[in-house]
Amino acid sequence: MHQAETPEADTSTASGRQKDVLVIGGGITGLAAAHRLLDGEEPVRVTVLEASDRLGGKLRAGEIAGARVDLGAESLLARRPEAVGLAREVGLGDRLQPPGTATASLWTRGALRPMPKGHVMGVPGTAEALAGVLSDEGLRRIELDADLPPTEMGEDVAVGEYVAARLGREVVDRLVEPLLGGVYAGDAYKISLRSAVPQLFAEARHHRSLTAAVRALQAKTARTQQAGPVFMGIEGGIGTLPEAVADSVRRRGAKIVFGERAVTLGARGSARSAQDGARTATRPAPLWRVVTESGRTYEADQVIVALPATPAAGLLRTAAPMASQELRGIEYASMALITLAYAKDTAELPEGSGFLVPPVDGHTIKAATFASQKWGWIAEENPDLHLVRTSVGRYGDEKDLGRDDADLVGVARHDLREATGLDASPVASHVTRWQDGLPQYPVGHTDKVARIRGFIGQLPGLAVCGAAYDGVGVPACIASAYAAVDELRGDASGRAALEANPVQSLHGGAGE
Repeated sequence: MHQAETPEADTSTASGRQKDVLVIGGGITGLAAAHRLLDGEEPVRVTVLEASDRLGGKLRAGEIAGARVDLGAESLLARRPEAVGLAREVGLGDRLQPPGTATASLWTRGALRPMPKGHVMGVPGTAEALAGVLSDEGLRRIELDADLPPTEMGEDVAVGEYVAARLGREVVDRLVEPLLGGVYAGDAYKISLRSAVPQLFAEARHHRSLTAAVRALQAKTARTQQAGPVFMGIEGGIGTLPEAVADSVRRRGAKIVFGERAVTLGARGSARSAQDGARTATRPAPLWRVVTESGRTYEADQVIVALPATPAAGLLRTAAPMASQELRGIEYASMALITLAYAKDTAELPEGSGFLVPPVDGHTIKAATFASQKWGWIAEENPDLHLVRTSVGRYGDEKDLGRDDADLVGVARHDLREATGLDASPVASHVTRWQDGLPQYPVGHTDKVARIRGFIGQLPGLAVCGAAYDGVGVPACIASAYAAVDELRGDASGRAALEANPVQSLHGGAGE
């Protein structure tokens, strides 16, 4: 075993011993946690361990045909302060840009149809809001909602199940599914309403009909809605955000280590393991020991685990076995992004930012983003190119991910041709595969997360954060990181605020 890492900075705990904080995971969550740690009044030595050779997790900047483009998530919810605030703090404020167009479509019932307005994640406040998207029969079914007896929701309910009971399956299949599936790459009939659309869940408990709940939520949102765009991008791609955060934390003394996969976590000193009894008031904080796959040992006073659920479960199996068991029950969806570059003089695209695809129609792609129309900076840098992103793969429907890259490009081109008439050959293509890319939030997920945090809370100096807990969007991941850091400092107000006002993960138009 390698000798344990020893701190270099002159920082210490109240007992005179130097204070180390170890962040495990170099995605945007772990980097945000490191950034928050260095903003505190108490000086600390921060080390970030990243198992791979790059930072950012699901944020990834790339290039195709010489054009810069995101190969992962591409937009930030701007109506929450966390992501845009962090971008400004690390010097990217002047590169924040709203989408050049917010007009998107649905490829449904054989045609590209304008994305309707007046809904909450596809759930309408009136039948008229979905005119043109649903059949006449589907619109009439929505109107029955006002006369139906209340539907029992209990402590949680699946979005698709509840909406179908109130408004009919066509609403779910034609609009809720592509919108919600676009965020989670999941199945709307299994996704938790309480976890995925928490504001609507809360409102629906106080109204006899679902459409009345939607209208009440829309009115409440209108009264408190901040001005400005709903989403933001970053010139160069939001995949540039992780490196900017990394540069910021490095300048302030943090250390980032690549190629170090943490495999065991244990408490040293007078600390006992996770669930072996009550803490006492005089019990000192534990000194944590982390051993990596290479055999290297790191010691720290506090550890933040910013990993996806499966590797987090493996790491916590000894220190917090009950939390580990719960984490193993969180499933993930895999997907692939197929990015295509077309010579503009040979290809014509419909107007707008792209389109979503309801699975019920049997097409392979689930969304397409016209990136060079959505983001002004891409168009300005590449006046002769159209850049198009398409996505393939959903939870429970990942058979197409077994195709090789050439086949996936062919599938994407086929569906684009069917939807838009685009028949030109791309000048370049790139396939990005996201294995276990998005955690699933089934019914009961909120309670599962509460149990995990309850077990972790028995261990002083240990916290978990990330997309598996508080939302899959970038602002949710950052908020989760901030709350974890604050809890380690003894401040639970951030966690309480996040639970009272969850970060709802919205779909950024099309192809998010």
